[in-house]
Amino acid sequence: MTTFFTTIDMTELTLVNILLVLITATVLGGVLSFVFVFTHKKTVYDHAFSVTLLLMPLVISIIIMLVSNNLARAFSLAGVFTLVRFRTAIADSRDITYILSSVGIGLAAALGYIDYAMLITGFIAVILLLLHAFNLDKDKNNHAKLRIVIPENLNYSNVFDEVFKVYVHSHQLQKVKTTDFGTMFELTYLIKLKNNVDQKAFLDELRVRNGNLSITLTSDYVSLTSD
Repeated sequence: MTTFFTTIDMTELTLVNILLVLITATVLGGVLSFVFVFTHKKTVYDHAFSVTLLLMPLVISIIIMLVSNNLARAFSLAGVFTLVRFRTAIADSRDITYILSSVGIGLAAALGYIDYAMLITGFIAVILLLLHAFNLDKDKNNHAKLRIVIPENLNYSNVFDEVFKVYVHSHQLQKVKTTDFGTMFELTYLIKLKNNVDQKAFLDELRVRNGNLSITLTSDYVSLTSD
């Protein structure tokens, strides 16, 4: 492995070594940020997160260089991080992959494994681009959550069965609750839509039966798993 990969000695923090690590971490963070933006260009995403991916390897490499081999510094750093509270929730669990990748790149750069950091970044970028190109990270099962508001005098047991037979492979009534001071029912279904279904026609059929009251159809993972 040493024939193909070289490292720099980080036991002594010289100006040249520090600059090389910082530049490498920033450039590789930029590559990871570009991959994130490219794979999310057709979706809504947090633009600040792409900037975070750019800067995170740089910040990680700085922290590792400061801690170095000093055990006391490492424990002090751990104590500092326990005081930090991150309030931004991760909307897409796939974003954790980018965060961990940026941490790994920063660690490799700070330890002097410049060539390893480049190899890691390139390999991760190729994997992420392949997943995006072949849509392997997309849900192809057409699962969705359907919320329908109906009047209290409407029997909801089988009122939508005929519509479901046409547009839905399977459906399950997950929750029923009253709303508007008991004058309405809100029904929550977990459904699996048929392929190439006309969603507007589907919703129009439901509106005929629920008196044109509110209907919500969501298909993102967070909505499917939340109440």
